[in-house]
Amino acid sequence: MVYITRIEHFNAAHKLFNPAWSREKNEAIFGKCANENWHGHNFELYVTVKGIPDEETGFVFDAKKLSAIIKEQVTEKLDHKNLNVEVDFLKDKICSIENLVIGIWNILLPHLAGQVTLHSLKLYETPRIFVEYFG
Repeated sequence: MVYITRIEHFNAAHKLFNPAWSREKNEAIFGKCANENWHGHNFELYVTVKGIPDEETGFVFDAKKLSAIIKEQVTEKLDHKNLNVEVDFLKDKICSIENLVIGIWNILLPHLAGQVTLHSLKLYETPRIFVEYFG
């Protein structure tokens, strides 16, 4: 099995808050991330697929095609957006990096099915904070 990873980038704003809680509780739990005026991140998304290299091309999956799928399905929908307000799959969810990566997985999976296996996503919120998701 061979794994190939494509890295894409997007910028987005969000805030962490639970609408069932008071402002004070949100600030106590989420700190500066509960700022009512939002805050932003420069996200780095690592998309790893796996498979057997094709005998004719040597590719597990064409990296340019993978990039195009990620850009069309994910980054164009998230880049320079307010994740809490403008992203349908986060509606009624806490806008955590964990919920974000699960939503991205669910978007990408049908666009890769039958061609290659989506192995994992790694999403960096900052250089020191990231999540990995394996479906």
